[in-house]
Amino acid sequence: MTEYAIVEAEPPSDESRLAWMALTLTPGMGPTRIRKAMERLRGTSGIAHLLHASLTELEACGLPAASVQFVFDGRAQTAAEQEIKRLTEAGGRFLTQDCAEYPERLLEIYDPPPLLYVRGDLQALSRHSIAIVGTRRPTPYGNQITERLARDLAGRGLVIVSGLARGIDSSAHRGACAAPRGCTIGVLGCGIDVVYPKENRKLYAEVEKRGAIVSEFPLGSYPAPDNFPVRNRIVAGMVLGV
Repeated sequence: MTEYAIVEAEPPSDESRLAWMALTLTPGMGPTRIRKAMERLRGTSGIAHLLHASLTELEACGLPAASVQFVFDGRAQTAAEQEIKRLTEAGGRFLTQDCAEYPERLLEIYDPPPLLYVRGDLQALSRHSIAIVGTRRPTPYGNQITERLARDLAGRGLVIVSGLARGIDSSAHRGACAAPRGCTIGVLGCGIDVVYPKENRKLYAEVEKRGAIVSEFPLGSYPAPDNFPVRNRIVAGMVLGV
């Protein structure tokens, strides 16, 4: 019988991770454009080459003219280095699509986030999870049932994923935290250093302690209304069901 060795993919280098961050912070670059550019670089000179690429090479990766200039001038790299420094100081980390800890199911959606900002336990992202979401103005009965459901599911080993919003989302996180070994993940529509709504500051800290806080938005990002539909694809994409 022929034996095959299992070779694990090497983790991305620091320079590759810097390149992911640089392109994510580049104006005019959304998730789909970034993915296509990285796929082209991965198949030719390597992702880290983004930081040293010529104007012609950047244009060949499908970057718009303004984005090409932003990367070529070194502004993208400077922004990325500053962002990583701030993130480290804030006690956070980031995962690129090349990282082993990046949620596997999330890669299957149409436009997975190029990178995820994370505070808390990275291992929580790879466990079986289910999302519980709902209205921001539930009835007392709705809150009670949500907490009970989340507590029971968390008690059976499922990670409870929600958006840390008012109402049902908050009840779902509280229910998961009430289970003895409950784990929960909060997916934000703002930066991971922004607590929104402000009355959830204590819950935010508990979710980080019992699981993880996740966002694709840069540090300091304000919770703009347009961010929440974008955030919802992460909630739906990383779980077994909603």
